[in-house]
Amino acid sequence: MSKNREKLLVIGHVWPQPNATAAGEHMMHLLECFSRMDFELFFASAANIPDAFQFSEMYQIKMIEIEMNNDSFDDLLIQLQPDVVLFDRFMVEEQFSWRVKESCPNAIRILDTEDLHFLRKQREASFKGKTLIGLSDIAKRELASIYRSDLSLIISTTELNLLTEEYSIPSSILFYFPLLSEERKIAKHNYKEKKDLFFIGNFLHEPNWQTVLKLKKEIWPQLSKQLPDVHLNIYGSHAQQKHLQLHNPKERFHVLGYVEDVSTVFEAHRLLIAPIPFGAGQKGKFLKAMEYNLPFITSKIGAEAMFLEDQLPHIICDSDKAFIDAVYGLYTNETFWNTTQQKMSHIIKDHFDKETFFESFKKQYLVLKKTIENHRNGNVVGQLFWHHSLRSTEYMGRWITEKNKNL
Repeated sequence: MSKNREKLLVIGHVWPQPNATAAGEHMMHLLECFSRMDFELFFASAANIPDAFQFSEMYQIKMIEIEMNNDSFDDLLIQLQPDVVLFDRFMVEEQFSWRVKESCPNAIRILDTEDLHFLRKQREASFKGKTLIGLSDIAKRELASIYRSDLSLIISTTELNLLTEEYSIPSSILFYFPLLSEERKIAKHNYKEKKDLFFIGNFLHEPNWQTVLKLKKEIWPQLSKQLPDVHLNIYGSHAQQKHLQLHNPKERFHVLGYVEDVSTVFEAHRLLIAPIPFGAGQKGKFLKAMEYNLPFITSKIGAEAMFLEDQLPHIICDSDKAFIDAVYGLYTNETFWNTTQQKMSHIIKDHFDKETFFESFKKQYLVLKKTIENHRNGNVVGQLFWHHSLRSTEYMGRWITEKNKNL
């Protein structure tokens, strides 16, 4: 290990799989950003390593398997002495931040929220007919995690505004870091070269699964009658038996599961359809579609924070009838399809440009590095959350650690 280079330690909720999830690709962009800043990169996780897992060798990332509630992690911190520790989601911050603060008090602690879990859970509860009053436990935990961190990366402007306006989180401890894209030299395929509809998404992600169910039960029975020669193909990682049993070739509804090269999917089909009923954050599938110049139709919640309203309002539909009409119109009208396709590159350039946000984050980090003591002193609520009486997760972790030693 070089003594001159700064060190980044990422503690992952899971091992990133950029070919399977948008979260995995987003994490790889974060690692690339730190690599460009000449950090030495370390990625640790207590999760099981997936089958056929391949980690990027491009940035010379060192993998470290760790255990939860085990003092061996403290030894790792003392040996490594990272300059920055990035927690992959608030649950990881709860488990490990107190150890980082104790062993490496000068390390800058960054929370990567991915999306606001409590917002997604609130919307899921509402979708399922449950009424929530006040802050849920998960909301309290996630907001506390944000306050404890020196900086939290927020993926959506909607969520950024929610945190600052409704929950009065200081903007000084938040940083907008969306899904990112770089200009791809992909030919704009001819309308006539493409056919069929598709949806893609990790099946274990509840909004994706509910979208598949909505397509199967509510959208496709009507839409398939209007498009009698068209097939609807469903792709995604982690497909289980309950997902695969929806496969029905007679209905032209195909559940095809994981595909290793997603480019083949985006290049072959004419339209991506995603009537997402709830969720949060930005949707990687839509950014990917825009990168491949592929038109799509989605719901209002699916379009949230994707900057589609001004350029492409016609692809946002909430009622089943409006959604079906929009899919039929865009699928069958070549001129309309081409016009929609042409507007996508402008959205990417204006809102998701990788180089722009890499440079912005670098500037933010350099300021934070120089002012970290004043920055922490200014976060009064964060200091309160580090008071011993409000650190139940730490003391629970300490108790489990001691208990494990006696087993």
